[in-house]
Amino acid sequence: MPIDMELLWTVVGIVLIIAEMLTGSFYLLVLGVAALSAAAAAWVGYTFWVQAVVTAAVASAGVILVRRRRGKSDPASAQSLDVGQTVTLISWISEADGLARVSYRNAQWEARVEGEHNPAGAVFYIRSVDGNTLNVSSRRP
Repeated sequence: MPIDMELLWTVVGIVLIIAEMLTGSFYLLVLGVAALSAAAAAWVGYTFWVQAVVTAAVASAGVILVRRRRGKSDPASAQSLDVGQTVTLISWISEADGLARVSYRNAQWEARVEGEHNPAGAVFYIRSVDGNTLNVSSRRP
């Protein structure tokens, strides 16, 4: 019994699209759409190699579009949501180096304190984010 390529590509496409809903990366969505395009090519009656080329072409175009779309978003804009938010000083890790443990969004973060060193419980403002370290100051940015 021969394999029904239309059904196979359709199932693969639907599984990839469902997996995309769990991850949110958009790349699985592109691959799912590419597989559904191959299902359409199989339904029309094209050979497997034409289906494979259609899949590759749609997937390549989709990945390029996703990368361009993501390239337009500024990585600094994601950080800008944190800038200006308040944190509370929990304790000093190294007061001489300006490193402290702060509370932000109900979690403890490492912070580099700019300016004067205040006692525990002091409120600081986030000036920037460097990886997992918050750069904070007593002055609002």
